[in-house]
Amino acid sequence: MSVRRLAPKEVQPESFAFTDENLAWAEKTIAKYPPGRQASAVIPLLMRAQEQAGGWVSEPAMRYVGDMLGMAPIRVYEIATFYTQFQLQPVGKRAHIQVCGTTPCMLRGAGELMEVCKRRIHEEPFHLSASGELSWEEVECAGTCVNAPMIQVWKDVYEDLTPADLDRILDAFERGEHPAPGPQNGRFTSAPVSGLRVLTSPELFDGSMVGQGAGLALAREALAAKANGGTAPAAPAPAAAAAAPPPPPKSDPAPAAAPAAKAVEAAGEADKEKPKKPVAPPPGGKADPKAE
Repeated sequence: MSVRRLAPKEVQPESFAFTDENLAWAEKTIAKYPPGRQASAVIPLLMRAQEQAGGWVSEPAMRYVGDMLGMAPIRVYEIATFYTQFQLQPVGKRAHIQVCGTTPCMLRGAGELMEVCKRRIHEEPFHLSASGELSWEEVECAGTCVNAPMIQVWKDVYEDLTPADLDRILDAFERGEHPAPGPQNGRFTSAPVSGLRVLTSPELFDGSMVGQGAGLALAREALAAKANGGTAPAAPAPAAAAAAPPPPPKSDPAPAAAPAAKAVEAAGEADKEKPKKPVAPPPGGKADPKAE
């Protein structure tokens, strides 16, 4: 893992404070935790501070959050530098592009997406573009492997990308627009690119078979009938509930206890024949004559 350090002093702001709206939100968030556990709110507060500051967490913001929670500054620094969701230096004002570089995305062209970022933004990650509008970095798996390759911008993900798609998305961000997230090749979420080929019959989803006891056989018959141009068979009437078995008569005797195993009986007899263990006399006294 790369070393994560705070931004140099020359780019740090003089101070930080939540807006009135964010301050009210922070106070409600802290109140969710029991007394003595307010420090548990450090991550959501740092995330809100990052959003307010335009995508990164400054050192004054960390101190501000620590003061609110009664935490030493170093404890807040430890959290902010550990979790990669926190940006420690200024990022693009319009967008910070996180390109997934894990194996599935690399196999599907993530390297080409990084080349676009190098050409359009900066040769190295964590640097601002010439206009200051964009920045980029490589990240680990963002969880949309089936739609690889992909990028994440703030809370949105853009999937099934080609270099041309990424160029178009960057153009939109530079114009101040918000391009539509999700798959960029027309597919629906993670459905097959070629479209659905199975489970396409409406009988499986329109509720007509629910509660009819139709089961798999009737579903197959309905699909076969539709394919042959016929009429789907009617679902059978619900079967009558099976009669409950009658309760046993009260005159039935209680079940007999299971007989003891022969080995258990033999062990019991052997214990009876064992001599009693001698009782040690108490310290400084005589043994109990009853025990002799």
